[in-house]
Amino acid sequence: MSILSNTSIVSLIVMLCSISMSFHAQHAPLRITSITGDFYSYTTYNLYEGKYIPANGMYVVTNKGVVLLDSPWDSTQCQPLLDSIMARHRQPVVMCIATHWHSDKTAGLNYFNSKGIATYTTVQTDGWSRKNNKPLASHLMANDTVFMIGQHRFETYYPGEGHTPDNIVVWFKDAQLLYGGCLIKGLDNETLGYMGDANAAAYYSTLKNVQRKCKGVQHIVLTHSDGSTTRSLKHSLRMAKQLNN
Repeated sequence: MSILSNTSIVSLIVMLCSISMSFHAQHAPLRITSITGDFYSYTTYNLYEGKYIPANGMYVVTNKGVVLLDSPWDSTQCQPLLDSIMARHRQPVVMCIATHWHSDKTAGLNYFNSKGIATYTTVQTDGWSRKNNKPLASHLMANDTVFMIGQHRFETYYPGEGHTPDNIVVWFKDAQLLYGGCLIKGLDNETLGYMGDANAAAYYSTLKNVQRKCKGVQHIVLTHSDGSTTRSLKHSLRMAKQLNN
């Protein structure tokens, strides 16, 4: 049996600390970024196939509280996110809408429910969540729904099957801002991402529905890509069209 010397133990501790600090320097557990006006994105990370993958959600600050779009993928960051929002904006989170059933959208719903935050999914997402043993929302939307929270009006929109059978987007028409979630991919993505639950045949027509619905969009917020360039929708349309060639 080998025995480590005190010097070796100290060196090992220093090395492990350096690795940990390097990871956290590159991947802070929670990052908040201003988009425009009252709109912010937040980023958490989770381990997927041996790599830490970022997932962006979004929130909008209203005078009646903060609205979250999607929960953190890393559910340990739910309370830090709530605390960060309160410290930054002096407003509590009052509702959260999950845009499809995958864990990078729904992982924190149980935690938010326990805090009395109103959580929402579509009826369709609820069905897929039950089938796959995912957390459930406290409120269900049977159809596309318009919300007016404080000074901000927004609409959930189901454009058809794409990334998943139940994916929705959220359209802030007055702000010309589209929350595209996982349905739309960024310019830095060479593929449409995970397709295990996707409808390849319908993907292009679904994105065309989004394009027709959200005319004049100035900002697009995506789950797995930074930036909010409007060119991401056209880029995704090109990739979706190739699925049927």
